[in-house]
Amino acid sequence: MTDAVPSSIEAEIGRALPVRKIGVPDLMDALKAGVADFQLMPTYLVLLALIYPAVGLVAARAAQGNGVLPLIFPLISGFALVGPLAAVGLYELSRRSEAGLDTAWTHVFDVLKSKGIVTIVLLGVLLLAIFTTWLLTALAISNAIFGGPVGNGIGNFLSIVLTTPAGWKLILIGNAVGGVFAVVTLMISVVSFPLALDRGVGLGTALQTSIKAVTTNPGTMAIWGAIVAGSLVLGAIPFFVGLAVVMPILGHATWYLYKRVVV
Repeated sequence: MTDAVPSSIEAEIGRALPVRKIGVPDLMDALKAGVADFQLMPTYLVLLALIYPAVGLVAARAAQGNGVLPLIFPLISGFALVGPLAAVGLYELSRRSEAGLDTAWTHVFDVLKSKGIVTIVLLGVLLLAIFTTWLLTALAISNAIFGGPVGNGIGNFLSIVLTTPAGWKLILIGNAVGGVFAVVTLMISVVSFPLALDRGVGLGTALQTSIKAVTTNPGTMAIWGAIVAGSLVLGAIPFFVGLAVVMPILGHATWYLYKRVVV
C-alpha cells in the first residue's frame, strides 16, 4: 500500500527517457531527410504551410489597424514559438514515411487518434501561453520605453524604431527578452511533440526528455535553434512566401532530429 502513492506520483510527473549525444552532422542529416520528405509530399505541405504566413499577415494587419504597431514584430517572430504545435501533422507524415506507410494527406488527421493526443494538446496550450506572455511582455517593454502608443502608421513607426535612441533600445531589449522566450520554447518543445506522438508518453516525460535533450547537447541544440531562427527569418523576408517551403522542411527535419536524439 505504501508504494502506491510514490508510483502514482511518478506516473503523473514522469521521467526523462535516455537521450544520445549528437553533433552537427546529425543536424545536417535531419535537414536532408526533411528536404526529402518535402519533395515526396510537396503539394500538401505547401498548402498546409501557407496557413502559417497567411496568419502572420492577418495578425500584422490587425495589429496595425488597432493601433498597436509595436506588436507587429513580436507577433510575426512569436509564431515561431507555436511552430512545433503547427508541425504536428508533419511529424505524423514523416513517421508514416519512415515506416513505409501510406503518406496521403488525409493521414495528418491520424494525430487526433494518437495515444499521445492529450499530451500534445497540453503541450500546445503551454506554447500558446508562452506566446501570449511574450506578446504582453513585448507590449509592456514598448510602453515602458516610449511611454505609450508610438508611431502613426507603419512607416512612421519603423522610422522611430530604426533612427532614434529609444527605438534602438527597444530593439536591443526586445530581442534579448525574446531570445529568452525562444530558448525556453526550444528546451520544452524540441522533441516533446514528436515523442508524444510516437510513444504516447505523458506530459512530464515529454517535457523532461526534451529538456534533457538540450542540456545533454547544449552546443548542438544552440546551432539547431540558430538554424531554425535563421531559416524562418529568410523565409519571412519575401512577404512570408518562403515559409511555405521553410516550415515543412523544418517540421520534417524535427521528426528525424527526435529519432536521432531519443533512445
